Amino acid sequence: MLNTYYLIEDGQQTGPFSHHELMERGLTAQDLVLSPITNQWESAAAMFEFADYFESQGVYYPAQNVLANFWWRLLAYFIDYAIYYMVIILLGAILGLIAGYTHSGWFDSDMDYRTNLGLTLICGLAFFFYHAGFESSRLQGSIGKIVCKLKVVNAAGQKVEFGTALGRNFGKILSSMVCGMGFLSVLWDKNKQGWHDNLAKTFIIRKL
Repeated sequence: MLNTYYLIEDGQQTGPFSHHELMERGLTAQDLVLSPITNQWESAAAMFEFADYFESQGVYYPAQNVLANFWWRLLAYFIDYAIYYMVIILLGAILGLIAGYTHSGWFDSDMDYRTNLGLTLICGLAFFFYHAGFESSRLQGSIGKIVCKLKVVNAAGQKVEFGTALGRNFGKILSSMVCGMGFLSVLWDKNKQGWHDNLAKTFIIRKL
């Protein structure tokens, strides 16, 4: 029968079930299902007939046809950077006004090297934590990614944990080396992953 599926539960094959019955049972992304369409065992999240069901749960399996290409990812980055840059300018203006009003001299021309280095480090960390916070949230992506309909997922198509998202973003330091080859690798990698994606075992998908 075309609508007959089998499921692996506790190491045992169970079924048959209809498409609707499997969803009513609370099918999970990692469940192994024998499909009557392909006649082979697959993870449930990888089966196109359950795509809408899993998307309603925030699961987006990284199939080849939905992996985000380099140009969508680059556009999302520029949007995020523009937002970040405007926030930095706004904060700088506010701190400048406070310094001028209180005569604290925070922004004197003779500000030492360590202060400049500290501010640069804080800004860089803020950028990493901004991305990690959004990517590990229900939104599954930064503001730029949301605008471009991109989401960060793990191999099962699920939302990543904060630690994974933070590691992925610190991995961008490695990707930026050697003239940004880690980012450019998205152009030729079969899974459209950068070096930081490979390290964190994450994928960027574009919701169609």
